[in-house]
Amino acid sequence: MSNSRSKGFIVGITGASGAIYGVRLTETLLSLGSIVHLVISNAGWRVLKEELGWSVSDREGVLNDQFGGWPGSLIYHPVADIGASIASGSFRTEGMIIMPCSMGTLSAVANGSSDNLMTRAADVMLKEGRPLVLVPRETPLHAIHLENMLKLSRLGVRIIPAMPAFYFGPQSMDDLVNFMVGKVLDSFGIDHALFRRWGD
Repeated sequence: MSNSRSKGFIVGITGASGAIYGVRLTETLLSLGSIVHLVISNAGWRVLKEELGWSVSDREGVLNDQFGGWPGSLIYHPVADIGASIASGSFRTEGMIIMPCSMGTLSAVANGSSDNLMTRAADVMLKEGRPLVLVPRETPLHAIHLENMLKLSRLGVRIIPAMPAFYFGPQSMDDLVNFMVGKVLDSFGIDHALFRRWGD
């Protein structure tokens, strides 16, 4: 089991529906004392506004309001900042999670297109052999989506679709969101109590 404290994770939030997943993941990692390098695509900012009512006129201000006060540290990187620290393989992190991951971003990662910081950071994870987790949120899926996911899976990328379980008796939307965040943390061996496990 690894401990997330004082270790850096990259979190990407794209324009797929389900922005709350990325927000809850960020909150949880910060609550565990982690350093979180956050990248939000332009479409991701739009979804944060439409789904969660966030103001996008002062992006850094809203991030401070949302994520301030946790034991960990948040470092925000604009998606156009291709020269950011996380764009370099020499900058070490524990891994990257894109949650939720749009099919456009997934396609770019699968095909080595790194024309913004989100996809460049994912490309760094692949070339350095570091953990990369994608949480796609789309339905239905056509053959290109599935082929891209298979290609990435064969490269060692963890594909964790946003498919919450119901065996633990969720009572709220928060329970379903927490389940998905917990599954991502499980992939990194991080202890948590976000959902009741089968048999507990």
